[in-house]
Amino acid sequence: MIRLFDTLKTVAGDRKGSMVIETAIVLPVLVMLCLGGFEVSRLVSRNNELQIAVAEAGSIVLASLPEDQSDIDKLEEIIETSTGLPADKVTLVKKYRCNSDASLVVDLSTCPTGAVISEFIEIEIADWYTPLWTDFGVGNTVNYDLTRRVQIS
Repeated sequence: MIRLFDTLKTVAGDRKGSMVIETAIVLPVLVMLCLGGFEVSRLVSRNNELQIAVAEAGSIVLASLPEDQSDIDKLEEIIETSTGLPADKVTLVKKYRCNSDASLVVDLSTCPTGAVISEFIEIEIADWYTPLWTDFGVGNTVNYDLTRRVQIS
């Protein structure tokens, strides 16, 4: 029995493997913090890129002032080219405000006769980003849906 206590005393006093055990506990936490910080910075960066793309699209619309649907389609192509987004990610729709209504309508004929009509181009940019941590079953794909309205008259 005394030999058992002596052996336990010797093992408890030996500190040679303590650094390996501490590293084994702390290293996964540090790796996850680094990975999380990297992915969050990429999420924020992508959001910023899309915000800049929407602002650029608004400037392009104001510079050209489209009159019909063919002009809007050309603008959509220009915006897709300048932002590098695929065709299904950028949408431009002409909308109208009747008098001082809070909502916008797509069909001009829904406005009452004699109403003051304001024209808008609504720019919608949609994109998504799948963070690396979704491969480990944590979180989901992040969807970006940005909308900006530009008054053209």
